[in-house]
Amino acid sequence: MNNIERIKLALTERKLESILITNPANRLFATGFNSSDGALLVTTHDAWFFTDSRYIEAAGASIKNANVLQVSAGIPYSERVGSVISGYGITSIGFEENSVTYSGYLSWKRKLKVKMVRSQKLLTDLRAVKSENDLKMMKKTQRIAEKSFKEVLPLINTGITEKELAAELVYRFQKNDADDKAFDPIVVSGVNSSMPHGVPGDVKIGRGFLTIDFGARYNGWCSDTTRTLCIGEPDSEMIRVYDTVLKAQRAGINAARAGVACKDVDEAARAVIEDAGYGENFGHGFGHGLGLEVHEAPSLAKSSKEKLPAGAVVSAEPGIYLPGRYGVRIEDCLFITESGNENITKLTKKLIII
Repeated sequence: MNNIERIKLALTERKLESILITNPANRLFATGFNSSDGALLVTTHDAWFFTDSRYIEAAGASIKNANVLQVSAGIPYSERVGSVISGYGITSIGFEENSVTYSGYLSWKRKLKVKMVRSQKLLTDLRAVKSENDLKMMKKTQRIAEKSFKEVLPLINTGITEKELAAELVYRFQKNDADDKAFDPIVVSGVNSSMPHGVPGDVKIGRGFLTIDFGARYNGWCSDTTRTLCIGEPDSEMIRVYDTVLKAQRAGINAARAGVACKDVDEAARAVIEDAGYGENFGHGFGHGLGLEVHEAPSLAKSSKEKLPAGAVVSAEPGIYLPGRYGVRIEDCLFITESGNENITKLTKKLIII
């Protein structure tokens, strides 16, 4: 079943007449077609993709499960969509309240003269469960990122800056067939590694821990991985911190399976870090969903009210951060199954010392 068919089924189950999809990631999920402009209208029986002259030919060739119609200055989106819904007698349309601006919502409501129904959760729930082909694409993206990471390892020394190392990594993503980076790499060393989302600077790679958080994008699908290395020999406490984070990650991974509360997975990892005396130094959640965006549902945090669905791909990334000293984070990505999970990250987690 393709994703447009899945959306039609979800509309029927939720007793919704239709949904208008304008968010780029949601459009890509539904159609497999990536463009900066477009809108998709799906009813329980049919679907229409609207776009302008820049994309109309490519959309027509690529999209097989929806009618493709062109918009223009003379025939805008509202007129195209309005013509379809009036022909089908549609009186309500679902919309993505998480991405449609308030002014956009008012404009659609005024021009279409229908009831606008908040329907983001329909798409969020569908995107959380990856198909066999989705998983195949995500594994491909992961392999690209891992190959690129291995290629930059010989370049790491105290003569290269954090920013230069980040640039080398992005260059290799594209050289190895990625479309782009999934996000700006985090490359922080020495005392800078204590900042979970630190920004690579013009400073030379410092001695001590070096944290590299990186992800590639391929056919729209994202990868996300973090490895912490050490420049020079680590002392006994550094080894203890690293081993604690690794033990915590394993505890979380062992707890992750379909039907388990996300907060319980977080708690399994958090308990290890708290028992080691570093509870105050692990401020973020254990992980998050991953797919066409770097951060998707579900959220594996202590405040989460969700349960893990079979088919989700989630990150597993506990960390310990000691301000002004150093930090450690280790991140893999897991495909959730009924019996447990498959770790789709294949890089070593043994501490690499350079």
